[in-house]
Amino acid sequence: MTAPKHPSSQNVEIAGLSLSDKPAFLVVGKLRRPHGLRGEMKMTVLTDFPQLLVKGQEVFVGEEYQPLKIQSVRWQTEEMLIAFEEYSDRDEVGVHRNEYLFMSVEDFPLLPEGEYYFYQLIGLKVICEDGQELGTLVDLLETGANNVYIVRNAEGKESLLPAIKEVILSVDLEKREMRVHLMPGLL
Repeated sequence: MTAPKHPSSQNVEIAGLSLSDKPAFLVVGKLRRPHGLRGEMKMTVLTDFPQLLVKGQEVFVGEEYQPLKIQSVRWQTEEMLIAFEEYSDRDEVGVHRNEYLFMSVEDFPLLPEGEYYFYQLIGLKVICEDGQELGTLVDLLETGANNVYIVRNAEGKESLLPAIKEVILSVDLEKREMRVHLMPGLL
């Protein structure tokens, strides 16, 4: 059970919607600062699908989700340099320094069976195979080996569940449930 990079509750709101709603937008990057004189910006990429950021793609910037069209993209080491059709110099585009860049959720590809976007998992009720409710999936930690789901119970206690097939038995998006197997010593 894998979930790509995401706008988690720790780093950015999901398009201002409650966590159980389907968001209209997903974060794809964070604009850092202008680069050069012609309106490019350095951007930290926050998506597993940077190939979607192409010339002509509509994106949205900031809390107001201002629509922009990508003019060009190119990589510079670990960051992307991105330019928008609406801006031609560094001073104009600089107003978006440190703002998040979003794309419509409709522009993202469907994932293979058994893979989910994080926004689809947040808010799921987590239930043990014996029927005991553990709590609600509230966040995700991206670790080197595998992702880890953070589950919070009604009393506010948090549990960490590795996102591996031995633990995550099933996900039912319609019922908003995740069934899990608790390995000895996990909690």
